[in-house]
Amino acid sequence: MKKNRFKYNVAISGSSELKVCNEETKKKAFVLGKELAYNKCVVISGATRGIPHIVCCGNSQAKGLNIGFSPAQTKAAHIKSYKLPCDPYDVIIYTGADYTGRNLIMTKSAEAMIIVSGRAGTMHEFLTAFETGKIIGVLEGTGGVADQIKGFLKGVNKRAKAPVIYHADPKELVKLVILELEKL
Repeated sequence: MKKNRFKYNVAISGSSELKVCNEETKKKAFVLGKELAYNKCVVISGATRGIPHIVCCGNSQAKGLNIGFSPAQTKAAHIKSYKLPCDPYDVIIYTGADYTGRNLIMTKSAEAMIIVSGRAGTMHEFLTAFETGKIIGVLEGTGGVADQIKGFLKGVNKRAKAPVIYHADPKELVKLVILELEKL
């Protein structure tokens, strides 16, 4: 029997539009992907562009596994209608659930989520992870939703079953998320 070389499924949520991200955020996203591979984590994403794509490229370069959940029903629709990439994803699951349905399926398929930058879709994925008790890592200093979560949570009834972990260094954030995963 072949032993599974991967330990955890970690979803990546972040801006699909790179024009809202600075160069430092892009570099951190790439390092994050590599670090997840080094720590034997499968990277799960929305099979999209932007920050999730950069994380998956870093993961792929470090010989990790990328699983994408597409909003499209078919590969043809993924490419032509949604204009989304197929590389560097090792497996793409075509949900046919559009963006909001895809976000839900993707988030629930992971054991943890890491947020980098982000806009409305990222907030939706964060709230799904928060409400379902996923371990959430937030890469601080990357802008967008990632830098707004602390303030948001101060005004919300904190019912989450799992912690929200913050760090500005992608390597340290991965270590902290894995420490929490090991407690499960």
